[in-house]
Amino acid sequence: MLINLGAKPSLITEYLNQLRDVEVQSSRLLFRKNIERLGALFAYEISQKLKYKPKQVQTPLGVITCPNLVEQPVVASILRAGLPFQQGIMNFFDDADSCFVSAYRKHKPDGSFEIELGYQAHPRLDDRILIIADPMLATGRSMVSVYQKLVASGKPKETHMAVIVASQTGVDYVQNHAPEVNLWTGAIDPELNKDFYIVPGLGDAGDLAFGEKIQH
Repeated sequence: MLINLGAKPSLITEYLNQLRDVEVQSSRLLFRKNIERLGALFAYEISQKLKYKPKQVQTPLGVITCPNLVEQPVVASILRAGLPFQQGIMNFFDDADSCFVSAYRKHKPDGSFEIELGYQAHPRLDDRILIIADPMLATGRSMVSVYQKLVASGKPKETHMAVIVASQTGVDYVQNHAPEVNLWTGAIDPELNKDFYIVPGLGDAGDLAFGEKIQH
């Protein structure tokens, strides 16, 4: 299922506008902070799809029955751009488990690339709720590769992919290769350029958050 949280104006679109703005992007701290803020907002939206059970709570003046989250999710980050996004989500899921996976594009001389997966650390995933957080969904190949790698070691009962900006190409790729997941996005941009970056997008989220890297 595709959920476009940017379909109507909200704080999600407000913070996303700042992420896109080349003048605001000059502050790495603010760029990371806005990604973290968006993570918190995405966590709130995703929380409405999770299961709750009644729990009696004692107040100073009485007892009330309140809905209580049945279980905490596993929140996965695709290194490195996903780190502040993951942190924002985990700020709202107090006891969530963490998962880390490294994935990058290994470029070939002809301009094409392969997705290279490296370091991974995660808890048991069988019958868990899995949230995979990455700011950008360009081709969709990194996200799907990470998802397939994780579910090969344990099958979650439900998976939510959270991305701040997606291309239509990336959305189509996820829906074709992982139709069972819930895909949450803050925007769907129309195209990719020749280097497979989202247009208009916002640039390289990892570089803007943490500094430029050497290309491999």
